[in-house]
Amino acid sequence: MHAPLAETPNEIERTYKSRDVEGIVDLLFYRRVGFWLAQFFARLNWSPVAVTLLGGVFGLIGGHLYFYRSIAINLVGFFLHVFANALDNADGQLARLTNRQSRQGRVIDSVVDHIIFANIYLHLTLRAWSETRSTFVWLLAAIAVLSHALQGGAADYFRSAYLYFARNNDWDTMSILREERGRASGLHRFLLLLYLNFTRQQEVIGPNLRRLRDEPRTQFATPFCNSARPMLRGWSLLMTNTRMLFLLIFLVLDRPTWFFLLEILPMNLLLLFLIVQQETLARRLLRSV
Repeated sequence: MHAPLAETPNEIERTYKSRDVEGIVDLLFYRRVGFWLAQFFARLNWSPVAVTLLGGVFGLIGGHLYFYRSIAINLVGFFLHVFANALDNADGQLARLTNRQSRQGRVIDSVVDHIIFANIYLHLTLRAWSETRSTFVWLLAAIAVLSHALQGGAADYFRSAYLYFARNNDWDTMSILREERGRASGLHRFLLLLYLNFTRQQEVIGPNLRRLRDEPRTQFATPFCNSARPMLRGWSLLMTNTRMLFLLIFLVLDRPTWFFLLEILPMNLLLLFLIVQQETLARRLLRSV
């Protein structure tokens, strides 16, 4: 039998990306549950990718249950969605716990996350359209989906930048991904193509941050982290936990289209503010060279 993995604070924290980038809900709930799940799957000798795909299944089922105008069914879907998020935490924690991190795992995790939320938007749209039969619902949903993609991509890009300077983590670049795609084949090559497009969008959003990455890391690590740390709270508002809270509220109120408006109006305004702050910081540091 496998020796039990000790659940000590230090052991749990070793599976974090960094305490700085973890939200309160992540620290108090998802990372603790994710660590327990990571221990469980480690004993079963599951790979992180297998955990990612299992989370995708629960996320897809949960998203489908948002279609129905029944609070009870919606709540079942919501709890399945929460469990999918816990598995989404557990896959990365399992990778760090067992030293099985890989770019392929990060790519698959990103693709599964996008599929889960695309499925949620689809079912919320079908629910709203079945009530109104208005084509405007589809337009609203399309704008919300694009907004979600921009917000998630920008938040992920900024967190990657912070971890690059604060923890010396890898930061995927277009050149590295192109080189790896040239060596890849089959499904992995296709997934890298999707990830390349995702990375390209991120670099368009933050051109000065990209330029800062190309400078010597040690020169900017301390001033960047000191100035960027306060922004992390704002970026965390564009991540999954905020969406989950408002999604639950709008499902209980039977107002699924309000979720689209949340993405399009307040969250896009927050995105714009944070990008300006981020790019101003990067520009100021570049001028100090």
